Amino acid sequence: MTALRAVTARALLFDMDGTLVDSADSIDRVWRAFATRHRLDPATVLAALPGRTAHDIVAGLLPAADLSTVGAEVAWIREREEATADTVTEIPGARRLLTSLPERTWAVVTSASRTMTERRLTAAGLPLPAVAVCADDVRAGKPDPEGFRAAARLLDVDIADCLLFEDSAPGLLAAHRSGGTPVAVAAPADEPAPYRVDDLTAVTAHVSNGRIRLEIRQPRTRAEPAEGIRL
Repeated sequence: MTALRAVTARALLFDMDGTLVDSADSIDRVWRAFATRHRLDPATVLAALPGRTAHDIVAGLLPAADLSTVGAEVAWIREREEATADTVTEIPGARRLLTSLPERTWAVVTSASRTMTERRLTAAGLPLPAVAVCADDVRAGKPDPEGFRAAARLLDVDIADCLLFEDSAPGLLAAHRSGGTPVAVAAPADEPAPYRVDDLTAVTAHVSNGRIRLEIRQPRTRAEPAEGIRL
């Protein structure tokens, strides 16, 4: 059962992995290899990944490592992720949604490097954004809101007039902190968000007079009426 909700915005800001592209296979293989390389528990390593930059992940997992060592490990990870980019596919509905939007009404905000961002989007058959804020473009990664706020500035829109699509707990926390409106994509049920969808097939965009009107079909809670909520 779903409820139809409608909301308008000036711009849409998207996380990439888990939101626009399914890169789980590539990420899993590379970070399991990293765990083996450092004799770490793979479950602990994989639990540290969502929404965070490779630098922050490595620094947290290898607390005794100096900056040079962390940088070398990040380079090792990126090289292997780039080699497995061909396993990446689109999240259902991503291509349809992105191609329905004018060029400078959306951006990607990701913890991946710029090279990895371009390769994964291309591998998934998705358009490249005019604006992308990547791991190397920010001083602080998610859950810090810096990336989302930077993307809004680059699009010349108020962050309060943006919808922010995220799948991870750190990403949704960054979205909340930014001042924008979060949309949870296949996120855990206990992660709060005003809007929630299983994938992007549930989102339809209509653009008119410089604004984007979204129709969102989200799982209905017991508190919502059968006809849905219209904002």
